Amino acid sequence: MKIHQSPAADANSEKAIEQSVYFYQAPVRLWHWGNAFSILTLALTGYFIGSPLPSVSGDASANYLMGHIRFVHFAAAQTLSVLLILRLYWVFVGNVHARQIFYVPMRGRFWKECLHEVRGYMFMARQPKRHVGHNPLARLTMFLMFTLPLFFMVITGFALYSEGAGRDSWEYVLFGWVFSIWPNSQVIHTLHHLGMWVILVFVIVHIYVAVREDIMSRQSVISSMISGERLFKDVED
Repeated sequence: MKIHQSPAADANSEKAIEQSVYFYQAPVRLWHWGNAFSILTLALTGYFIGSPLPSVSGDASANYLMGHIRFVHFAAAQTLSVLLILRLYWVFVGNVHARQIFYVPMRGRFWKECLHEVRGYMFMARQPKRHVGHNPLARLTMFLMFTLPLFFMVITGFALYSEGAGRDSWEYVLFGWVFSIWPNSQVIHTLHHLGMWVILVFVIVHIYVAVREDIMSRQSVISSMISGERLFKDVED
């Protein structure tokens, strides 16, 4: 983790200190944006798979729209899965911030800081605490509403795909056990569809909080996922 500190002047001639910390490594940033593109594609195509477009007139070979939508959905799902496997590798070889959203600490201090963040988002705490990586509440939310649902979507997605691929496919060999939990595949379809909405709700909250923190907390958030650096702006009277 690299730290750079420099003085900066502000409009009121107060003594200001800017400190930038490099912590998001390139693989984490690439995974973030690759995920964003894949999830957007999956949500859009998945919606149309769940709510198909009306039939169109003409020869079927010239109107393969749903076939193309399903192909794009499967391609994006496989891209997402490969990115997840590579990201899991980076959990073990990357820095400490690379593994933050893959587990939740059980120590008491973590939960106290979560409560402080809740108070901050409710405008009940005057000063936000500085966190180089994700703040504890963001970390907890990402684990529950993104990391776990992401694994669930990959597992149930490949299980559903194995229905068409057949019992001798590698998809059924690896993910066919899902049908021993839910023998009726319609249940898996419904849960997979609900999982999409859980992730979409997370994405909406995630974007709102990132913009809010960028404006109100005097620390960069959005640009951090591009440059890998977080800029802290502290003002001394």
